[in-house]
Parts: sequence; C-alpha cells; structure tokens
Amino acid sequence: MPRALTIHRIVVPPTDRSKYFERLRAKAAHYTAMGCRFWAFEEHALPGAFVEFCEADGATALTAAHAAAPERVHDPGRIYSQVELS
Repeated sequence: MPRALTIHRIVVPPTDRSKYFERLRAKAAHYTAMGCRFWAFEEHALPGAFVEFCEADGATALTAAHAAAPERVHDPGRIYSQVELS
C-alpha cells in the first residue's frame, strides 16, 4: 500500500502565533501516537504562512488519525498517495 499524505495551509496572525504553536504541539503528539508523521513549515518570505503535512503508511491509517484528531481537519478526504517512479 502506498504512503498517504495530507496538506493544510494556514496563515496565522502574529497575535495568534503562540496559541497556534500550542495547537501544533497537540497535533504532533496526536499524529505520532496514531503512528503518523507530522510536520509544519513556515514560509521564509511570509512569516505566519504555514504548511502542515501529515503522512501515514496508508490512506486507511491517515483517515483514522484525522477522524480522531484533536481539532477538525479541513477537507480530510483530500489524501495524496505516493506514486511509484520505477
């Protein structure tokens, strides 16, 4: 089964930055406990613009992790599957 990935983009106002980082830590803990990998990246040229990635070994595991997530996942059905290049 190919690995699966979801992507979420968000712009966070400077006044909400610390609260957003608290939420990121909670998300990271949740997805790690569910056997997924979670990353967040901030755009260099636009502070406060973030991209969050969640990856699992398959779409079923990723769907289950999103269903149990600590906050609502925007568009949980938009899952990307890894393609074989060989």
